[in-house]
Amino acid sequence: MIETLQALGAGFANALTLPHLLWALAGVTLGTAVGVLPGIGPALTVAVLLPITFTLDPISAFIMFGGIYYGAMYGGSTTSILLNTPGETASIATAIDGHMMAKNGRGAAALTTSAIGSFVAGTLATIALTFFAPPLATMALRFGPAEYFSLTILAFTTVAVLLGTSVVRGLFSLFLGLALGLVGIDQLTGEARFSFGIPQLLDGIDVLILVIGLFAVGETMYQAWRHGRDEVHVVTLHDFTGMSRDEWKRSWKPWLRGTAIGFPLGVLPCGGSVIPTFLSYMTEKRLSDHPEQFGKGAIEGVAGPEAANNAAAAGVLVPLLTLGLPSSATAAVLLAAFQQYGLQPGPLLFSQRPDLVWTLIASLYIGNVMLLVLNLPLVGVWARVMLVPRPLLFGGILVLASLGAYSLNRSMLDLVILYGVGAIGCVMRVYDVPLVPAVLGLVLGPLSEQQFRRAVAISEGDPSVFVTRPISAILLALAVAVLLGPLLLKRWLVLDERPAA
Repeated sequence: MIETLQALGAGFANALTLPHLLWALAGVTLGTAVGVLPGIGPALTVAVLLPITFTLDPISAFIMFGGIYYGAMYGGSTTSILLNTPGETASIATAIDGHMMAKNGRGAAALTTSAIGSFVAGTLATIALTFFAPPLATMALRFGPAEYFSLTILAFTTVAVLLGTSVVRGLFSLFLGLALGLVGIDQLTGEARFSFGIPQLLDGIDVLILVIGLFAVGETMYQAWRHGRDEVHVVTLHDFTGMSRDEWKRSWKPWLRGTAIGFPLGVLPCGGSVIPTFLSYMTEKRLSDHPEQFGKGAIEGVAGPEAANNAAAAGVLVPLLTLGLPSSATAAVLLAAFQQYGLQPGPLLFSQRPDLVWTLIASLYIGNVMLLVLNLPLVGVWARVMLVPRPLLFGGILVLASLGAYSLNRSMLDLVILYGVGAIGCVMRVYDVPLVPAVLGLVLGPLSEQQFRRAVAISEGDPSVFVTRPISAILLALAVAVLLGPLLLKRWLVLDERPAA
Protein backbone atom coordinates (compact mmCIF):
# COMPACT_ATOMS: atom_id res chain seq x y z
CA MET A 1 0.00 0.00 0.00
CA ILE A 2 2.70 2.50 1.04
CA GLU A 3 4.89 1.55 -1.92
CA THR A 4 1.93 2.05 -4.27
CA LEU A 5 1.20 5.50 -2.83
CA GLN A 6 4.87 6.47 -3.11
CA ALA A 7 4.98 5.32 -6.74
CA LEU A 8 1.76 7.21 -7.49
CA GLY A 9 3.20 10.32 -5.81
CA ALA A 10 6.25 10.09 -8.07
CA GLY A 11 3.89 9.73 -11.03
CA PHE A 12 2.00 12.88 -10.02
CA ALA A 13 5.29 14.78 -9.57
CA ASN A 14 6.16 13.87 -13.15
CA ALA A 15 2.68 14.43 -14.60
CA LEU A 16 2.15 17.84 -12.94
CA THR A 17 5.01 19.50 -14.83
CA LEU A 18 3.88 22.20 -17.25
CA PRO A 19 4.79 20.35 -20.49
CA HIS A 20 3.00 17.19 -19.37
CA LEU A 21 -0.07 19.15 -18.23
CA LEU A 22 -0.20 20.75 -21.70
CA TRP A 23 -0.01 17.31 -23.36
CA ALA A 24 -2.80 16.06 -21.10
CA LEU A 25 -4.93 19.10 -21.98
CA ALA A 26 -4.21 18.61 -25.67
CA GLY A 27 -5.17 14.95 -25.36
CA VAL A 28 -8.55 15.49 -23.66
CA THR A 29 -9.38 18.37 -26.02
CA LEU A 30 -8.49 16.49 -29.20
CA GLY A 31 -10.08 13.29 -27.92
CA THR A 32 -13.35 15.05 -27.17
CA ALA A 33 -13.32 17.11 -30.37
CA VAL A 34 -12.81 14.07 -32.61
CA GLY A 35 -14.93 11.78 -30.44
CA VAL A 36 -18.05 13.95 -30.85
CA LEU A 37 -17.97 13.62 -34.62
CA PRO A 38 -20.77 11.36 -35.91
CA GLY A 39 -19.94 7.67 -36.23
CA ILE A 40 -16.50 7.96 -34.64
CA GLY A 41 -15.83 5.91 -31.51
CA PRO A 42 -12.87 5.92 -29.10
CA ALA A 43 -10.92 3.27 -31.05
CA LEU A 44 -11.15 5.23 -34.30
CA THR A 45 -10.31 8.47 -32.44
CA VAL A 46 -7.14 7.04 -30.90
CA ALA A 47 -6.17 5.37 -34.21
CA VAL A 48 -6.57 8.64 -36.15
CA LEU A 49 -4.64 10.70 -33.58
CA LEU A 50 -1.91 8.08 -33.09
CA PRO A 51 0.45 9.54 -35.75
CA ILE A 52 0.47 12.90 -33.92
CA THR A 53 2.50 11.36 -31.08
CA PHE A 54 5.20 9.67 -33.19
CA THR A 55 7.73 12.46 -32.54
CA LEU A 56 7.11 12.63 -28.76
CA ASP A 57 9.02 10.87 -26.03
CA PRO A 58 7.13 7.85 -24.58
CA ILE A 59 5.99 9.54 -21.34
CA SER A 60 4.57 12.60 -23.13
CA ALA A 61 2.96 10.35 -25.75
CA PHE A 62 1.19 8.17 -23.19
CA ILE A 63 0.04 11.14 -21.14
CA MET A 64 -1.56 12.42 -24.34
CA PHE A 65 -2.97 8.93 -25.06
CA GLY A 66 -4.59 8.86 -21.61
CA GLY A 67 -6.27 12.19 -22.33
CA ILE A 68 -7.38 11.09 -25.80
CA TYR A 69 -8.73 7.81 -24.38
CA TYR A 70 -10.91 9.42 -21.72
CA GLY A 71 -11.82 12.39 -23.94
CA ALA A 72 -13.01 10.09 -26.74
CA MET A 73 -15.18 8.20 -24.22
CA TYR A 74 -16.88 11.43 -23.21
CA GLY A 75 -17.23 12.59 -26.83
CA GLY A 76 -19.04 9.35 -27.66
CA SER A 77 -21.73 10.12 -25.07
CA THR A 78 -22.25 13.62 -26.51
CA THR A 79 -22.90 12.38 -30.03
CA SER A 80 -25.15 9.60 -28.67
CA ILE A 81 -27.31 12.07 -26.73
CA LEU A 82 -27.55 14.93 -29.23
CA LEU A 83 -27.34 12.97 -32.49
CA ASN A 84 -28.52 9.45 -31.59
CA THR A 85 -25.43 8.14 -33.41
CA PRO A 86 -23.31 6.02 -31.05
CA GLY A 87 -19.69 5.84 -32.16
CA GLU A 88 -19.43 2.32 -30.70
CA THR A 89 -21.73 -0.36 -29.35
CA ALA A 90 -20.95 0.60 -25.73
CA SER A 91 -22.70 3.96 -26.28
CA ILE A 92 -25.96 2.44 -27.54
CA ALA A 93 -27.36 2.09 -24.02
CA THR A 94 -26.67 5.78 -23.34
CA ALA A 95 -28.42 6.79 -26.57
CA ILE A 96 -31.69 5.01 -25.71
CA ASP A 97 -32.80 7.47 -23.03
CA GLY A 98 -30.21 10.21 -23.61
CA HIS A 99 -31.53 11.14 -27.05
CA MET A 100 -35.13 11.02 -25.83
CA MET A 101 -34.17 13.44 -23.03
CA ALA A 102 -32.59 15.75 -25.62
CA LYS A 103 -35.71 15.62 -27.82
CA ASN A 104 -37.81 16.43 -24.76
CA GLY A 105 -35.74 19.56 -24.06
CA ARG A 106 -33.65 17.96 -21.29
CA GLY A 107 -30.46 17.52 -23.31
CA ALA A 108 -28.52 19.72 -20.85
CA ALA A 109 -29.46 17.45 -17.95
CA ALA A 110 -28.50 14.34 -19.95
CA LEU A 111 -25.10 15.81 -20.84
CA THR A 112 -24.52 16.95 -17.25
CA THR A 113 -25.26 13.56 -15.70
CA SER A 114 -23.09 11.99 -18.41
CA ALA A 115 -20.15 14.33 -17.67
CA ILE A 116 -20.35 14.05 -13.88
CA GLY A 117 -21.02 10.30 -14.04
CA SER A 118 -17.96 9.91 -16.28
CA PHE A 119 -15.88 11.89 -13.78
CA VAL A 120 -17.10 9.94 -10.73
CA ALA A 121 -16.77 6.53 -12.40
CA GLY A 122 -13.45 7.38 -14.05
CA THR A 123 -11.94 8.60 -10.77
CA LEU A 124 -13.17 5.65 -8.67
CA ALA A 125 -12.12 3.15 -11.34
CA THR A 126 -8.67 4.78 -11.64
CA ILE A 127 -8.27 4.44 -7.86
CA ALA A 128 -9.13 0.75 -8.21
CA LEU A 129 -6.65 0.48 -11.11
CA THR A 130 -3.96 2.06 -8.90
CA PHE A 131 -4.28 -0.53 -6.14
CA PHE A 132 -5.35 -3.56 -8.19
CA ALA A 133 -2.76 -3.50 -10.99
CA PRO A 134 0.49 -3.89 -8.96
CA PRO A 135 -0.51 -7.13 -7.15
CA LEU A 136 -1.82 -8.59 -10.42
CA ALA A 137 1.49 -7.73 -12.10
CA THR A 138 3.37 -9.38 -9.23
CA MET A 139 1.27 -12.52 -9.58
CA ALA A 140 1.82 -12.54 -13.35
CA LEU A 141 5.59 -12.70 -12.79
CA ARG A 142 5.05 -16.34 -11.73
CA PHE A 143 3.69 -17.23 -15.16
CA GLY A 144 5.80 -19.50 -17.33
CA PRO A 145 5.47 -20.20 -21.08
CA ALA A 146 2.60 -22.68 -20.54
CA GLU A 147 0.60 -20.16 -18.49
CA TYR A 148 1.16 -17.36 -20.99
CA PHE A 149 0.07 -19.57 -23.87
CA SER A 150 -3.11 -20.57 -22.01
CA LEU A 151 -3.75 -16.93 -21.13
CA THR A 152 -3.55 -15.91 -24.80
CA ILE A 153 -5.96 -18.74 -25.70
CA LEU A 154 -8.40 -17.42 -23.07
CA ALA A 155 -8.06 -13.91 -24.51
CA PHE A 156 -8.64 -15.19 -28.06
CA THR A 157 -11.78 -17.12 -27.15
CA THR A 158 -13.38 -14.45 -24.93
CA VAL A 159 -12.89 -11.63 -27.42
CA ALA A 160 -13.85 -13.75 -30.45
CA VAL A 161 -16.97 -15.22 -28.82
CA LEU A 162 -18.27 -12.30 -26.75
CA LEU A 163 -17.75 -9.55 -29.33
CA GLY A 164 -20.17 -9.45 -32.24
CA THR A 165 -23.36 -11.35 -32.90
CA SER A 166 -21.92 -14.67 -34.04
CA VAL A 167 -19.27 -17.06 -32.73
CA VAL A 168 -18.38 -18.03 -36.32
CA ARG A 169 -17.85 -14.38 -37.34
CA GLY A 170 -15.71 -13.74 -34.26
CA LEU A 171 -13.54 -16.79 -34.93
CA PHE A 172 -13.20 -15.84 -38.60
CA SER A 173 -11.89 -12.42 -37.58
CA LEU A 174 -9.51 -14.01 -35.06
CA PHE A 175 -8.04 -16.49 -37.58
CA LEU A 176 -7.62 -13.67 -40.11
CA GLY A 177 -5.47 -11.81 -37.58
CA LEU A 178 -3.54 -14.97 -36.68
CA ALA A 179 -2.81 -15.59 -40.37
CA LEU A 180 -1.52 -12.03 -40.83
CA GLY A 181 0.66 -12.51 -37.75
CA LEU A 182 2.51 -15.36 -39.50
CA VAL A 183 3.87 -13.03 -42.20
CA GLY A 184 7.59 -12.32 -41.80
CA ILE A 185 10.64 -14.07 -40.40
CA ASP A 186 10.10 -16.86 -37.86
CA GLN A 187 11.76 -15.61 -34.66
CA LEU A 188 12.94 -19.09 -33.62
CA THR A 189 14.14 -20.56 -36.93
CA GLY A 190 14.92 -17.48 -39.02
CA GLU A 191 12.85 -18.80 -41.96
CA ALA A 192 10.76 -16.37 -44.03
CA ARG A 193 7.02 -17.11 -43.98
CA PHE A 194 4.38 -15.83 -46.41
CA SER A 195 6.52 -12.89 -47.54
CA PHE A 196 6.02 -13.75 -51.26
CA GLY A 197 9.52 -12.54 -52.07
CA ILE A 198 8.76 -8.96 -50.98
CA PRO A 199 11.64 -7.68 -48.79
CA GLN A 200 9.42 -5.21 -46.91
CA LEU A 201 7.27 -8.08 -45.62
CA LEU A 202 10.20 -9.85 -43.95
CA ASP A 203 9.59 -7.74 -40.83
CA GLY A 204 5.90 -8.70 -40.87
CA ILE A 205 2.83 -6.50 -41.18
CA ASP A 206 3.07 -3.54 -38.86
CA VAL A 207 0.36 -3.63 -36.20
CA LEU A 208 -0.28 0.08 -36.60
CA ILE A 209 -1.00 -0.39 -40.32
CA LEU A 210 -3.64 -2.98 -39.44
CA VAL A 211 -5.11 -0.85 -36.64
CA ILE A 212 -5.31 2.33 -38.69
CA GLY A 213 -6.55 0.40 -41.72
CA LEU A 214 -9.36 -1.40 -39.88
CA PHE A 215 -10.50 1.33 -37.49
CA ALA A 216 -9.81 4.50 -39.49
CA VAL A 217 -9.87 3.66 -43.21
CA GLY A 218 -12.31 0.73 -43.02
CA GLU A 219 -14.72 2.52 -40.68
CA THR A 220 -14.58 5.68 -42.83
CA MET A 221 -15.34 3.68 -45.99
CA TYR A 222 -18.24 2.01 -44.21
CA GLN A 223 -19.65 5.27 -42.84
CA ALA A 224 -19.29 6.97 -46.23
CA TRP A 225 -21.07 4.08 -47.97
CA ARG A 226 -23.78 3.73 -45.34
CA HIS A 227 -24.39 7.29 -44.15
CA GLY A 228 -22.43 9.50 -46.57
CA ARG A 229 -25.53 11.25 -47.94
CA ASP A 230 -27.53 11.32 -44.72
CA GLU A 231 -28.29 14.74 -43.33
CA VAL A 232 -27.07 15.34 -39.80
CA HIS A 233 -29.84 16.32 -37.35
CA VAL A 234 -28.40 17.60 -34.08
CA VAL A 235 -30.76 18.39 -31.22
CA THR A 236 -30.20 22.09 -30.47
CA LEU A 237 -29.21 23.15 -26.96
CA HIS A 238 -30.98 26.45 -26.34
CA ASP A 239 -29.42 26.87 -22.89
CA PHE A 240 -27.34 24.93 -20.41
CA THR A 241 -29.31 24.83 -17.17
CA GLY A 242 -27.88 21.56 -15.90
CA MET A 243 -29.71 19.18 -13.59
CA SER A 244 -32.54 19.80 -11.16
CA ARG A 245 -32.41 18.68 -7.51
CA ASP A 246 -34.62 15.68 -8.31
CA GLU A 247 -32.32 14.67 -11.19
CA TRP A 248 -29.28 14.84 -8.89
CA LYS A 249 -31.12 12.62 -6.43
CA ARG A 250 -31.97 10.11 -9.16
CA SER A 251 -28.43 10.08 -10.61
CA TRP A 252 -25.94 9.54 -7.80
CA LYS A 253 -26.86 5.92 -7.03
CA PRO A 254 -26.71 4.89 -10.73
CA TRP A 255 -23.25 6.51 -10.92
CA LEU A 256 -21.99 4.31 -8.07
CA ARG A 257 -23.77 1.17 -9.26
CA GLY A 258 -22.49 1.71 -12.80
CA THR A 259 -18.94 2.00 -11.46
CA ALA A 260 -19.35 -1.18 -9.40
CA ILE A 261 -20.61 -3.05 -12.49
CA GLY A 262 -18.23 -1.56 -15.05
CA PHE A 263 -14.80 -1.86 -13.44
CA PRO A 264 -14.76 -5.61 -12.60
CA LEU A 265 -16.24 -6.53 -15.99
CA GLY A 266 -13.72 -4.24 -17.68
CA VAL A 267 -10.88 -6.08 -15.94
CA LEU A 268 -12.14 -9.44 -17.18
CA PRO A 269 -11.37 -10.16 -20.86
CA CYS A 270 -15.04 -10.11 -21.85
CA GLY A 271 -15.27 -7.50 -24.56
CA GLY A 272 -14.64 -4.16 -22.87
CA SER A 273 -17.57 -1.84 -22.21
CA VAL A 274 -20.39 -3.47 -24.17
CA ILE A 275 -21.64 -5.94 -21.56
CA PRO A 276 -21.28 -3.58 -18.53
CA THR A 277 -23.31 -0.77 -20.12
CA PHE A 278 -26.29 -2.95 -21.02
CA LEU A 279 -26.10 -4.75 -17.68
CA SER A 280 -26.14 -1.37 -15.91
CA TYR A 281 -29.11 -0.23 -18.01
CA MET A 282 -31.12 -3.34 -17.14
CA THR A 283 -30.14 -3.04 -13.46
CA GLU A 284 -31.32 0.58 -13.28
CA LYS A 285 -34.58 -0.28 -15.03
CA ARG A 286 -35.23 -3.10 -12.57
CA LEU A 287 -34.40 -0.98 -9.49
CA SER A 288 -36.16 2.19 -10.66
CA ASP A 289 -39.37 3.45 -9.07
CA HIS A 290 -40.45 4.54 -12.56
CA PRO A 291 -39.52 1.71 -14.97
CA GLU A 292 -42.16 2.92 -17.42
CA GLN A 293 -39.99 6.01 -18.12
CA PHE A 294 -37.14 3.92 -19.52
CA GLY A 295 -36.99 4.30 -23.27
CA LYS A 296 -38.81 7.62 -22.97
CA GLY A 297 -36.12 9.71 -21.26
CA ALA A 298 -35.23 8.31 -17.82
CA ILE A 299 -32.13 10.02 -16.44
CA GLU A 300 -31.06 6.81 -14.68
CA GLY A 301 -30.82 5.22 -18.15
CA VAL A 302 -28.07 7.73 -18.96
CA ALA A 303 -26.30 7.97 -15.60
CA GLY A 304 -25.81 4.24 -15.01
CA PRO A 305 -24.59 3.09 -18.46
CA GLU A 306 -22.31 6.10 -18.87
CA ALA A 307 -20.69 5.44 -15.48
CA ALA A 308 -20.34 1.75 -16.36
CA ASN A 309 -18.78 2.67 -19.72
CA ASN A 310 -16.08 4.87 -18.18
CA ALA A 311 -15.40 2.51 -15.27
CA ALA A 312 -14.95 -0.35 -17.74
CA ALA A 313 -12.60 1.85 -19.79
CA ALA A 314 -10.32 2.14 -16.75
CA GLY A 315 -10.78 -1.55 -15.96
CA VAL A 316 -9.63 -2.50 -19.46
CA LEU A 317 -6.25 -0.90 -18.67
CA VAL A 318 -5.62 -3.44 -15.87
CA PRO A 319 -5.11 -6.55 -18.09
CA LEU A 320 -3.47 -4.34 -20.74
CA LEU A 321 -0.80 -2.94 -18.41
CA THR A 322 -0.27 -6.01 -16.23
CA LEU A 323 -0.65 -8.89 -18.69
CA GLY A 324 -0.34 -7.22 -22.09
CA LEU A 325 -3.87 -8.39 -23.02
CA PRO A 326 -6.22 -5.95 -24.76
CA SER A 327 -9.91 -6.74 -24.25
CA SER A 328 -11.43 -3.90 -26.28
CA ALA A 329 -10.87 -2.17 -29.58
CA THR A 330 -9.34 0.91 -27.97
CA ALA A 331 -7.06 -1.21 -25.78
CA ALA A 332 -5.85 -2.99 -28.92
CA VAL A 333 -4.94 0.37 -30.44
CA LEU A 334 -3.14 1.39 -27.22
CA LEU A 335 -1.19 -1.90 -27.28
CA ALA A 336 -0.07 -1.06 -30.80
CA ALA A 337 1.03 2.35 -29.50
CA PHE A 338 3.14 0.71 -26.78
CA GLN A 339 4.80 -1.54 -29.34
CA GLN A 340 5.53 1.46 -31.54
CA TYR A 341 7.88 2.65 -28.76
CA GLY A 342 9.42 -0.80 -28.32
CA LEU A 343 7.51 -1.43 -25.08
CA GLN A 344 5.62 -4.63 -24.27
CA PRO A 345 2.91 -4.16 -21.62
CA GLY A 346 3.02 -6.86 -18.98
CA PRO A 347 4.34 -7.56 -15.49
CA LEU A 348 7.89 -6.52 -16.40
CA LEU A 349 6.70 -3.07 -17.48
CA PHE A 350 6.06 -2.13 -13.84
CA SER A 351 9.66 -2.98 -12.91
CA GLN A 352 11.41 -1.83 -16.09
CA ARG A 353 9.50 1.43 -16.71
CA PRO A 354 7.75 2.41 -13.45
CA ASP A 355 8.13 6.08 -14.37
CA LEU A 356 6.02 5.60 -17.49
CA VAL A 357 3.34 3.41 -15.86
CA TRP A 358 2.76 5.60 -12.81
CA THR A 359 2.93 8.85 -14.75
CA LEU A 360 0.29 7.42 -17.11
CA ILE A 361 -1.94 6.43 -14.15
CA ALA A 362 -1.47 9.86 -12.53
CA SER A 363 -2.35 11.54 -15.84
CA LEU A 364 -5.67 9.65 -15.86
CA TYR A 365 -6.65 11.39 -12.62
CA ILE A 366 -5.61 14.75 -14.06
CA GLY A 367 -7.36 14.09 -17.37
CA ASN A 368 -10.59 13.28 -15.53
CA VAL A 369 -10.57 16.65 -13.79
CA MET A 370 -9.69 18.45 -17.02
CA LEU A 371 -12.56 16.73 -18.82
CA LEU A 372 -15.09 17.85 -16.22
CA VAL A 373 -13.85 21.45 -16.21
CA LEU A 374 -13.55 21.55 -19.99
CA ASN A 375 -16.74 19.85 -21.09
CA LEU A 376 -19.45 21.26 -18.84
CA PRO A 377 -19.10 24.85 -20.16
CA LEU A 378 -18.12 23.86 -23.72
CA VAL A 379 -20.88 21.39 -24.52
CA GLY A 380 -22.48 23.92 -26.90
CA VAL A 381 -19.19 24.10 -28.82
CA TRP A 382 -19.06 20.31 -29.18
CA ALA A 383 -22.64 20.36 -30.48
CA ARG A 384 -21.50 22.68 -33.30
CA VAL A 385 -18.48 20.48 -34.08
CA MET A 386 -20.94 17.72 -34.99
CA LEU A 387 -22.18 19.85 -37.88
CA VAL A 388 -18.91 19.34 -39.82
CA PRO A 389 -19.91 18.28 -43.38
CA ARG A 390 -19.45 14.54 -43.82
CA PRO A 391 -17.32 14.78 -47.02
CA LEU A 392 -14.80 16.99 -45.18
CA LEU A 393 -14.89 14.65 -42.18
CA PHE A 394 -14.27 11.50 -44.21
CA GLY A 395 -11.59 13.16 -46.35
CA GLY A 396 -9.76 14.50 -43.30
CA ILE A 397 -9.70 11.08 -41.64
CA LEU A 398 -8.29 9.41 -44.76
CA VAL A 399 -5.59 12.08 -45.12
CA LEU A 400 -4.52 11.69 -41.46
CA ALA A 401 -4.55 7.89 -41.77
CA SER A 402 -2.44 7.97 -44.95
CA LEU A 403 0.11 10.38 -43.47
CA GLY A 404 0.37 8.30 -40.31
CA ALA A 405 0.88 5.03 -42.19
CA TYR A 406 3.42 6.50 -44.61
CA SER A 407 5.41 8.15 -41.81
CA LEU A 408 6.11 4.74 -40.17
CA ASN A 409 8.55 3.42 -42.79
CA ARG A 410 8.13 5.90 -45.67
CA SER A 411 7.03 3.00 -47.85
CA MET A 412 4.39 3.00 -50.58
CA LEU A 413 3.76 -0.67 -49.79
CA ASP A 414 2.44 0.41 -46.38
CA LEU A 415 -0.14 2.60 -48.11
CA VAL A 416 -1.18 -0.28 -50.37
CA ILE A 417 -1.56 -2.55 -47.34
CA LEU A 418 -3.38 0.22 -45.45
CA TYR A 419 -6.11 0.61 -48.06
CA GLY A 420 -6.26 -3.14 -48.71
CA VAL A 421 -6.84 -3.73 -45.01
CA GLY A 422 -9.30 -0.82 -45.00
CA ALA A 423 -11.33 -2.46 -47.76
CA ILE A 424 -11.35 -5.73 -45.81
CA GLY A 425 -12.42 -3.82 -42.70
CA CYS A 426 -15.28 -2.20 -44.60
CA VAL A 427 -16.51 -5.61 -45.82
CA MET A 428 -16.24 -6.96 -42.27
CA ARG A 429 -18.39 -4.08 -40.98
CA VAL A 430 -20.98 -4.70 -43.71
CA TYR A 431 -21.29 -8.35 -42.68
CA ASP A 432 -21.10 -7.55 -38.95
CA VAL A 433 -17.76 -9.28 -38.40
CA PRO A 434 -16.04 -7.82 -35.27
CA LEU A 435 -12.70 -6.10 -35.85
CA VAL A 436 -11.07 -6.51 -32.43
CA PRO A 437 -10.34 -10.28 -32.74
CA ALA A 438 -8.34 -9.61 -35.93
CA VAL A 439 -6.15 -7.04 -34.17
CA LEU A 440 -5.78 -9.31 -31.15
CA GLY A 441 -4.77 -12.21 -33.43
CA LEU A 442 -2.07 -10.15 -35.14
CA VAL A 443 -0.74 -8.69 -31.88
CA LEU A 444 -0.85 -11.77 -29.65
CA GLY A 445 -0.55 -14.48 -32.30
CA PRO A 446 3.28 -14.38 -32.53
CA LEU A 447 3.52 -14.22 -28.72
CA SER A 448 1.19 -17.20 -28.35
CA GLU A 449 3.16 -19.23 -30.89
CA GLN A 450 6.46 -18.35 -29.23
CA GLN A 451 5.26 -19.31 -25.75
CA PHE A 452 3.74 -22.58 -27.04
CA ARG A 453 7.00 -23.65 -28.66
CA ARG A 454 9.00 -22.68 -25.56
CA ALA A 455 6.67 -24.67 -23.28
CA VAL A 456 6.92 -27.75 -25.50
CA ALA A 457 10.72 -27.40 -25.73
CA ILE A 458 11.07 -27.09 -21.93
CA SER A 459 8.85 -30.16 -21.41
CA GLU A 460 10.88 -32.08 -24.04
CA GLY A 461 7.91 -32.45 -26.37
CA ASP A 462 5.31 -33.39 -23.75
CA PRO A 463 2.05 -31.53 -24.63
CA SER A 464 0.47 -32.48 -21.30
CA VAL A 465 2.43 -29.62 -19.70
CA PHE A 466 -0.52 -27.33 -20.51
CA VAL A 467 -2.95 -29.37 -18.38
CA THR A 468 -0.65 -30.60 -15.62
CA ARG A 469 0.29 -27.08 -14.48
CA PRO A 470 -2.66 -25.84 -12.36
CA ILE A 471 -2.88 -22.22 -13.55
CA SER A 472 -2.54 -23.22 -17.19
CA ALA A 473 -5.21 -25.92 -16.82
CA ILE A 474 -7.64 -23.47 -15.18
CA LEU A 475 -7.12 -20.90 -17.94
CA LEU A 476 -7.69 -23.51 -20.67
CA ALA A 477 -10.81 -24.76 -18.89
CA LEU A 478 -12.15 -21.20 -18.78
CA ALA A 479 -11.40 -20.81 -22.51
CA VAL A 480 -13.35 -24.01 -23.30
CA ALA A 481 -16.24 -22.81 -21.12
CA VAL A 482 -16.33 -19.44 -22.88
CA LEU A 483 -16.23 -21.12 -26.30
CA LEU A 484 -18.90 -23.72 -25.63
CA GLY A 485 -21.04 -21.74 -23.19
CA PRO A 486 -23.02 -19.66 -25.74
CA LEU A 487 -23.61 -22.73 -27.93
CA LEU A 488 -24.87 -24.81 -24.99
CA LEU A 489 -27.00 -21.91 -23.72
CA LYS A 490 -28.56 -21.44 -27.14
CA ARG A 491 -29.31 -25.17 -27.41
CA TRP A 492 -30.80 -25.17 -23.90
CA LEU A 493 -33.06 -22.22 -24.75
CA VAL A 494 -34.25 -23.94 -27.94
CA LEU A 495 -35.07 -27.13 -26.03
CA ASP A 496 -36.78 -25.14 -23.28
CA GLU A 497 -39.04 -23.39 -25.84
CA ARG A 498 -40.28 -26.64 -27.41
CA PRO A 499 -43.91 -27.40 -26.51
CA ALA A 500 -44.48 -30.35 -24.25
CA ALA A 501 -45.67 -33.52 -26.00
